[in-house]
Amino acid sequence: MTVQKTPGGRYRAFLKSGRVVVATKTFDTQREAKDWLTRERAALAGGIDPRAGKRRVRDLLAEWLPIRKATVAKKTYRSDEALERLLPTSMLNMQVAKVSDRDVARWFERLLTDGLAEDSVSRARSSLSVFFTWCVRERYIGTNPVTGVRVPKQSDEKIEMNPFTEDELEAAYLDWRQQDERLADMLLVLGWTGLRWGEARAVKVADVMEIPTPGILVRRSQSEGIETKSTKGRRSRRVPLADRVLPIVESLAEGKKANDPLFTTKRGGLLNRGAVVRAVKWQTTGQGRRLHDLRHTAACLWLARRVDPGTVQQWMGHESIATTNRYLHFLGSSAHIAGLDRLNEARPERSKKGPKTGRGYAGGTPETGAGE
Repeated sequence: MTVQKTPGGRYRAFLKSGRVVVATKTFDTQREAKDWLTRERAALAGGIDPRAGKRRVRDLLAEWLPIRKATVAKKTYRSDEALERLLPTSMLNMQVAKVSDRDVARWFERLLTDGLAEDSVSRARSSLSVFFTWCVRERYIGTNPVTGVRVPKQSDEKIEMNPFTEDELEAAYLDWRQQDERLADMLLVLGWTGLRWGEARAVKVADVMEIPTPGILVRRSQSEGIETKSTKGRRSRRVPLADRVLPIVESLAEGKKANDPLFTTKRGGLLNRGAVVRAVKWQTTGQGRRLHDLRHTAACLWLARRVDPGTVQQWMGHESIATTNRYLHFLGSSAHIAGLDRLNEARPERSKKGPKTGRGYAGGTPETGAGE
């Protein structure tokens, strides 16, 4: 017998190569045991059992997700889990072998049409591709239908940064203080240090440095619902603490132990983005900006105060100076500013005699009438 019922009421399948048992596995039902045995026999023969491909996508997702939950990070698993919600019912009910690259491409287009951001669709694509790779490995199908399909580029422009000017930041700070002084202080620190939200939540008192200059050592991140991990660039960096925010940071660290979080609620708990946004009435006081624009504010503030772009790159943790240069384009370089100053200078008086040629601009040659 290749499938035997165990004393506990389950079914054990025996895979043989000739007379030698090469693998065994126990299942809750006899049908599951026989299906597994059929797939493994086909795998031994170097092929795919056509009957295995008749399993529905929905059913195989239910088998795959528990495996993913035990082997990947929580954030990655949440993207995988979202497939059950994002995939159309028609595809969930399809036999896995019948899902084509055309079906996958149409799904991408539908998600974009429904308003899902391009980055979110790309994450969904990654999860679906890993799922079908698993199906190939388990011999349900022969090829991955996602491999050759790319997410279409959205025609809409990406959300642009909208930083505060230094004066606007101070005005917003006064508005925030009317709602919650402690949270207002912390938001001001974000606007002067360029910390990402997750990085701010993960900063500990011991990360505040005084030598050789005041600053914060940024080496980890902890967004809501996610375990502490390394920073986005996987590299630590040091951000400055200017005199404007240094007293605030010192007061936040006062009375805490070295391993305590620096940015906390009044009761010492970790900050929650949603709660903070509601507490300071960000929808009004943020004037249409995102909380992440405080990071952009810091970069623009530094550059406006003539900090070298290479130094700003290090403080922001940018891998490429090209990323830092986006802020220069936003602000305008020193050459742009000097050029505008020249345009705004009083117009010089022209010579009463005028050009000898009687035409064109002064300085032109007799042949051209103008300088080249």
